[in-house]
Amino acid sequence: MPETPLHFKTATELGRLIRAKKISSVELTTLYLERLEKEGVKLNALAHLTRDLALQQAKQADSELSSGKARSPLHGVPYGAKDLLSTKGIPTQWGSPAHKDQVFDYDATVVSRLREAGAVLVGKLAMIELAGGGGYEYANASLHGAAKCPWDRERWAGGSSSGSGATVGAGTVGFAIGTETWGSITVPAAFCGITGLRPTYGRVSRHGAMALSWTLDKIGPMARSAEDCGHILQAIAGRDPLDSTSAPGRFQFSPRNFATGKPLRIGILKQDYSKAPEVKKAFDTALEVFKKQKFTFKETQYPEGVPYDASAGTIVNAEGSAAFENLIRSDKLKALVDVSQQTGLIAGLTVSAADYIRALRIRAIAIETLNKMWGEFDALIAPTLLREATPISQASRESTEPWGGNGGAGNLVGLPSISIPMGFGKSRLPLGLEIIAAPFAEQTILSLAMLFQR
Repeated sequence: MPETPLHFKTATELGRLIRAKKISSVELTTLYLERLEKEGVKLNALAHLTRDLALQQAKQADSELSSGKARSPLHGVPYGAKDLLSTKGIPTQWGSPAHKDQVFDYDATVVSRLREAGAVLVGKLAMIELAGGGGYEYANASLHGAAKCPWDRERWAGGSSSGSGATVGAGTVGFAIGTETWGSITVPAAFCGITGLRPTYGRVSRHGAMALSWTLDKIGPMARSAEDCGHILQAIAGRDPLDSTSAPGRFQFSPRNFATGKPLRIGILKQDYSKAPEVKKAFDTALEVFKKQKFTFKETQYPEGVPYDASAGTIVNAEGSAAFENLIRSDKLKALVDVSQQTGLIAGLTVSAADYIRALRIRAIAIETLNKMWGEFDALIAPTLLREATPISQASRESTEPWGGNGGAGNLVGLPSISIPMGFGKSRLPLGLEIIAAPFAEQTILSLAMLFQR
């Protein structure tokens, strides 16, 4: 079997190579800077190359490692950050022409924590403008154009963490940071054939991140393996006094040994495969990997009668328009690429207080209802989506989620989820397998994903 090219190795493997002095962080960083500047640009996935900062951080990493100081498994590993995370003195454009000159004088907590872990920031990564807060009709609703799927450049990388998905899939960064309000980590992960972890709401501080929906936004890792995501989550998770919604305690990555203890109870979420027989075939094959374990399996579905998607949509519309009210009431709104974004943001200001409060009450019911499932199951699994990457000409936020997506309920309740590659569809493009668990059960979904990937 041929050796995996260096740029396609996992972040965990790269960290081991650096610590073993088989390659320096400067050498690796230079490789990724070159690939990001060339391939990342071709994919419309790069917002800003941070060459000077990256080489400075890489030199520091090599110096520290030479003196025996290893900060974390990510020490010296290059990464990219979605361009809604503030970076001191470096443009943070939110994918928006209206914010193309925006620069902050501080780092987001996630960026600070990755710096403390010794990771090397090689670039800010492209995204859908304002993370699609007003809804969008076109994949090119971005300052940088439509991000392309690295498997087929006529296809979309997925939104809104499109640049994060594309760059990891193309091997132009060691790992990336994305955000999710409704499918923005899991969809690009599935489309680009990578691993994407959506942590529990509150697990990771959002200080310094553009706010789209204060009660739904989540920040998480996008990488080549679940093991990578575990190490990254350990670096970025934990209470932050600068974010009152951040949960107490840190996350210590410690994969579970399923050979001991009670057998896991797995719920298989029902899907309508009538339009996607090839997805069912791939999913059934993936299930066989888990069925070799002493797990129990039962088909299930999210409890009916709760309007998960409608409630999540109302919350996003109301909170997104409130977050961008100053923009909406200014002439800069017209600078946004997608006209439907403009009209959607304006419309969000008309959401009534009664409708918003009703949506919050429905969320409380959804939390109570879904929490009952964890008395019966330890994890739920399903295809991430019932499709491969969408052709760019047909791509929008709405083109992915309604057809087989699990994002509405999971994001409304704030559940952790991971999407991992599970095979290929009819066009030989990647398909994703999603594993979902109870709040703060990231250890379970990471361990199951690692089991599958081994």
